Amino acid sequence: MTQSKPILEMKNITKYFPGVIALDNVDFSLQKGEIHALMGENGAGKSTLIKILTGVYHRDGGDVFFEGQPLNLKGPHEAPLHGISTVYQEVNLIPGLTVAENIFLGRQPKNLLGISWNTLNEGARKALARLDVDIDVTKPLASYSIAIQQMTAIARALDIHARLLVLDEPTSSLDAKECNKLFQILERLKSEGLAILFITHFIDQVYAISDVITVLRNGKLVGKWPASELSKMELVAAMMGKEIEKIRKVEAEKKVQITTEKQEEKASSEGSAKTLRVHKLGKKGVLHPIDLELKQGEIVGLAGLLGSGRTEFAELLFALVRQDSGTLELNGENVQFLSPHDAISAGFGFCPEDRKVQGVIDGLTVEENIILALQSKRGIFKPISKKERQALAHKYIKKLGIKTPSAQQIVRNLSGGNQQKVIVSRWLASDPTFLILDEPTRGIDVNAKVELQNIIFDLKHAGLSILFISSELSEVVQTSDRIAVLRDRKKIAELIESEKTEEKIMKLIAEGVEE
Repeated sequence: MTQSKPILEMKNITKYFPGVIALDNVDFSLQKGEIHALMGENGAGKSTLIKILTGVYHRDGGDVFFEGQPLNLKGPHEAPLHGISTVYQEVNLIPGLTVAENIFLGRQPKNLLGISWNTLNEGARKALARLDVDIDVTKPLASYSIAIQQMTAIARALDIHARLLVLDEPTSSLDAKECNKLFQILERLKSEGLAILFITHFIDQVYAISDVITVLRNGKLVGKWPASELSKMELVAAMMGKEIEKIRKVEAEKKVQITTEKQEEKASSEGSAKTLRVHKLGKKGVLHPIDLELKQGEIVGLAGLLGSGRTEFAELLFALVRQDSGTLELNGENVQFLSPHDAISAGFGFCPEDRKVQGVIDGLTVEENIILALQSKRGIFKPISKKERQALAHKYIKKLGIKTPSAQQIVRNLSGGNQQKVIVSRWLASDPTFLILDEPTRGIDVNAKVELQNIIFDLKHAGLSILFISSELSEVVQTSDRIAVLRDRKKIAELIESEKTEEKIMKLIAEGVEE
């Protein structure tokens, strides 16, 4: 980490939105050859600061200097011209174009006949090869997984020859191997003098890759530390605004509470009336047939690497994808869902992995997004009254800690994590019997994760059955009563309470032992 003049200096940055001070005189600086983590809960101001840096937002106060010169971008298109390249939390590419076209969008190589397709495709292959990704770059981006789309976005950013690389949640769709490879690449780029601004909610990743950590909270600067001098507990305390001893006390109480809850569950789970049995549910080319049982008041976790079939199983169960094998037995009766509406009518709720595409309706308000599932369940001839809408929105804004100036705020103006909370609220408002949670804590801050976990336990004790999917094994182990382990789109094992540990799951995935 060099001590020369910073490549980036942001001084007294201020930004207002209607009813909200998003940034309040925030300072931030970044050196060449440094990986700098920007941390904070949702709504802390991280994304706003990045969007000001890259010209998406205009600041209401303060100054930005890049390489010693004032930086006043008229729009995001100017950032790459100054050597600033960004990969946002949500993949902002064009799904209908090929991978190669996305990598070279706006800077296609030309010849006398127009675009040089051979040069473009070869350049894309080389850009992805730096990430050890070997795919057909002439296929549409939409034909590949979210992880490949994310790697494509990173390859595009690296290929612009930036002097400052901004990565906003770059690992959210990557598995452990892909994360490690990305970190190796970042270390190499850092050694070449590239400045890297890294935003993530994964604390372990912060300490694996970062030199410096800056924390924001409620739009204000909390502090800046060398990563080696800030403990994980101190980082969490800075993000949450709590004293370390209070956090330790809360964590200890939570462990006791969870242990007590599990003892109560074992005493009451036998003979549950409501049960979902899945028999040989699958689809050729998508998922091998899977058996699974989910009892009333039980949380069943799905564990596995990216691409193991977790999301595919959830989508088949909710009829987002039509099955071609298998049956569902609900409370002793065979059922068939031809559409998600059928699943909703039967008491199912589904919080999808991709909140941007499948989750929020970004042009609607927070209130409108929250009541969508309940209105669908009731039907168009039983509209929800204004009073009930307002009461539901207020209830879940408060219960999940959604940071919004009002229930009438357009949901796209919220941070990604708060949008995720809105989706969870939508399904809770529909009072489901079976709830599918696919990566419910992705993009959600530390405090909100604890809150959401407590809500999940409350729902379980109220008799709700929950299918819980998370790429964080610790979450799956801590939250679930039983865990189905998936590998290569097959179910290879099922672990009961006494068997479930992170180590055992990782060993099963690595060895691929089938049940």
